[in-house]
Amino acid sequence: MALSTLDLFSVGIGPSSSHTVGPMRAARRFTAGLAADSLLDSVARVKAELFGSLGATGIGHHSDQAVILGLAGHDPATVNTDTAGDLVSSCIREGRLPLDGGSDIDFNDERDVVLHRRKSLPAHPNGMIFQAFGADGETIRESTYYSIGGGFVVDDVSAEADQLVSDETPLPHPFSSGGELLAACRTSGLSIAEVMMANENSWRPEAETRAALLHIWSVMEECVENGCTRTEPVLPGGLKVRRRAPELREKLRQQEADGRIGGLEPADPLWAMEWVNLYALAVNEENASGGRIVTAPTNGAAGIIPAVLHFYARFIDGADEDGIVTFLLTAAAIGILFKQNASISGAEVGCQGEVGSACSMAAAGICAVLGGTPEQVENAAEIGIEHNLGLTCDPVGGLVQIPCIERNAIASVKAINAARLARHGDGEHRVTLDQAIETMRQTGADMKDKYKETSRGGLAVNVIEC
Repeated sequence: MALSTLDLFSVGIGPSSSHTVGPMRAARRFTAGLAADSLLDSVARVKAELFGSLGATGIGHHSDQAVILGLAGHDPATVNTDTAGDLVSSCIREGRLPLDGGSDIDFNDERDVVLHRRKSLPAHPNGMIFQAFGADGETIRESTYYSIGGGFVVDDVSAEADQLVSDETPLPHPFSSGGELLAACRTSGLSIAEVMMANENSWRPEAETRAALLHIWSVMEECVENGCTRTEPVLPGGLKVRRRAPELREKLRQQEADGRIGGLEPADPLWAMEWVNLYALAVNEENASGGRIVTAPTNGAAGIIPAVLHFYARFIDGADEDGIVTFLLTAAAIGILFKQNASISGAEVGCQGEVGSACSMAAAGICAVLGGTPEQVENAAEIGIEHNLGLTCDPVGGLVQIPCIERNAIASVKAINAARLARHGDGEHRVTLDQAIETMRQTGADMKDKYKETSRGGLAVNVIEC
């Protein structure tokens, strides 16, 4: 099995990669399959059933809306985030659905999009069943999908076989563990980013990979800007969570203009941290609003890598596009290890799989562009996940707001600190990244379901929603 950097980083829509992007892709895959087999004209009705964590928190994560958009032929990477809500409302109001973007069929959202709050499918907490019916009520097709984190979607056969993708592309430097990754670096004399780029060349020319990664970075930049310029005072969803990014950026800019860096004389030594917090808040507030986002590696943790990348671009002398590419390639190598050996799904292992993985990836990326050796990079990644072990996923009201937004800011700063700590060492350390990832997997398996994106434990039951 081979995974690409572009599998880990993809453009999508908020607020959740597993609960919004995944269901939309699954619905789109279902209708595309019908179209490929020339069955669309025979379909009079479709039905989608969401199970497990999808059913428990699907309303707050807009899973129901995502399914409708996917059935209507929209893709997370290209759907118009400003008009998506209106399209869904129109389908519900008019009782008609443009199947795969074509002819309308009858649609009743209460009947045709069912969220099962207490039922689960066997292979993964995020299960879905799609059915298409003819005019006589007979089933034309039924398909089962699982959204396994980060927007990845597999069908029931591959999920039971524990396969993420069927890609068997031969790579010049294959690795399935941190130990193997370091061995590949030592044998080849390449950095982690160079190992990754050599592998990426198996799929596409280097210039194409580079352009795609710089596009990912541009979407991250746009996401921060959007998050800092929204005029709505509170986030949608009913919790009345106040937006902080627009006001915070204005405050920071004013302090810089006045020559009062952090309001302290001499200059605040932690001034950069103020901006790191801002970048993470902006991305995650944009995500919570259903805006355009980069899964990195998930939407719930989407602010961490952009925040640390912005820190690099703004505060590190000599930062350039080569560094951006190096950062993302290095981070992706670590993300692949989490995806293959544990999970990046909050519904499967808790938030340690989302924020923890992203913190580890960001720590590796920033360590690399600060000049870290492969061993130091691996150490930074290990520190990043070790100190997120056991982190629960307990979103209040099923919304990706509390504690998710602040949690991204804290993890961003933690990633930078992890990299700096690793750079003071020589790469030798007692706990390996592989051991930390395995510990995360075991911890997630032991964790009660109420702490894994069901909103039935933790802060979700101890914070009053209104």
